[in-house]
Amino acid sequence: QVQLVESGGGLVQPGGSLRLSCAKSGTFFSRYAMGWYRQVPGKQRELVAAIGSDSTTNYADSVKGRFTSTRDNAKRTVYLQMNSQRPKGAAVYYCNAGIGTISYWGRGTRVTVSS
Repeated sequence: QVQLVESGGGLVQPGGSLRLSCAKSGTFFSRYAMGWYRQVPGKQRELVAAIGSDSTTNYADSVKGRFTSTRDNAKRTVYLQMNSQRPKGAAVYYCNAGIGTISYWGRGTRVTVSS
């Protein structure tokens, strides 16, 4: 059973930084494409950042230049460094791991943006 466990969420001030982590259980982590999504109540889950098995990255326009996703295959962990956080960035952030037609989700970690 594959598990994804997010951590690092919490309270951040507008303009502040926070780093999220997502640890994946099981094998073949390096083969998975990993993604970070976020969701607020009443809205669809949206892609924030994606990092491929070759570490190529894609970002939502709203976070480009502020967020960075990296991965450490030895630790089976993917990270999301969030800088210059904005109030609209408050959400539950979810980690996703995908390979072929298989997709796994974590339970999410809440990020609150407030002064």
